[in-house]
Amino acid sequence: MATNTPTTPPATPSIPRRRMRPMRRVALAAGVLYVLTFISIPTLALYKPVKDDVGAFVLGAGSTAGLQWGVLSEVVVGLAGIGTAVVLYPVAKRVSQTAALGFVAARVLETSLIFVGVISLLSILTLRNDVAGTIGTDSASLVTIGHSLVATYTWTFLLSQSLMPVACDLLLGYVLYRSALVPRIFPVVAFIGAPLLLASDIAVFFGAYGPVSPIAALAALPVAAFELSLGIWLIVKGFASKALTEDGASIRQDA
Repeated sequence: MATNTPTTPPATPSIPRRRMRPMRRVALAAGVLYVLTFISIPTLALYKPVKDDVGAFVLGAGSTAGLQWGVLSEVVVGLAGIGTAVVLYPVAKRVSQTAALGFVAARVLETSLIFVGVISLLSILTLRNDVAGTIGTDSASLVTIGHSLVATYTWTFLLSQSLMPVACDLLLGYVLYRSALVPRIFPVVAFIGAPLLLASDIAVFFGAYGPVSPIAALAALPVAAFELSLGIWLIVKGFASKALTEDGASIRQDA
């Protein structure tokens, strides 16, 4: 009588997961961080009640939600800005260590100034919530302090999110142009946009027009286009493989 012996099914060969190349991870992370720096655009509308009538706001008029969301988005933008420089530093230093360090330093300074502006707006919130309406409070003094804090935010915005991108984009544009990590059109746009934004910042500084005027927005457009398109390109395409090997051997070093 025949006996049936159990048979072991053939083992299914495991398919190894394909790991993302280190340089692709760097490009993806930098791209995501660059796109993330654009989440503060709605602050132009979120801060409108404060900027239009800070006196009424500090004395209790309107909602505080817009200011709080705007402040949170600027904190995220500042940290993401530092992240772009830190993530790209290992790649950028192979082209120029001076430019790479300058890019990191410019991003840190930019974020520091952003935080100064954020603290100014949070101070207005504190005056509104903890000081306004208390016994013996001089409303006129609160309004004056509120205007001073808004002015502090306006000037720090000019120095941080308008002036510092000039240095950041020139330094990064230099690295990208020399290394050909991305199409040359990207650094060319940076080289055009950065001087244009600098000229606009100088005009704003001397009172030719306001920091949120149509002329100022137009002057900032090339820099914004460079950073946003670069972020999207790094997410979708990454670095050019012919420009950079895994160990960076194809990138020229500074003397």
